[in-house]
Amino acid sequence: MFLVGDKVFYPIHGAGVIEAMEEKEFLGEKHLYYVLNMSLKELNIMVPVEKMSALGIRKVVEADILENVLAAMLEGQRDTALNAAQRYKLHTEKMKSGDIYEQSEVIRDLVGMSKEKVLGTSDKVMLDNAQQLLISEIELVKDVDTQQATEMLKQAVCPAEMSEIVP
Repeated sequence: MFLVGDKVFYPIHGAGVIEAMEEKEFLGEKHLYYVLNMSLKELNIMVPVEKMSALGIRKVVEADILENVLAAMLEGQRDTALNAAQRYKLHTEKMKSGDIYEQSEVIRDLVGMSKEKVLGTSDKVMLDNAQQLLISEIELVKDVDTQQATEMLKQAVCPAEMSEIVP
């Protein structure tokens, strides 16, 4: 169970903080909800306590795990045999998993692809989304602002050339 003040990651919305727990009545039944303050989109989300794990919500990673993810950002090979539809499906599954390693693979693959050719619209959107979600987690883990978190990601993905990453 999570506690008020815990820093969490929601695969669809990025990283945030549990601000409160509230009991609400819905269709005659009372349920306990977490109120999540999501930093990426500056919104509050109410999530039923019993749905947290089903939605893939987890605590943000420890600093050492984040360092490992950033250090390993360029490791591994992407599957170049996938067509656009297969790639989109695979990347969507990785993003929904909430696993920081799988999310970093999406960034690695798409940044690598962008060095070879111009990304299509769906790949550009996927890359931007993946970067924004990882940046939101970097912010909370490292206790830095968005600009500093973006720089950390830029350094990890393109240490020599940083033009492919979000500004």
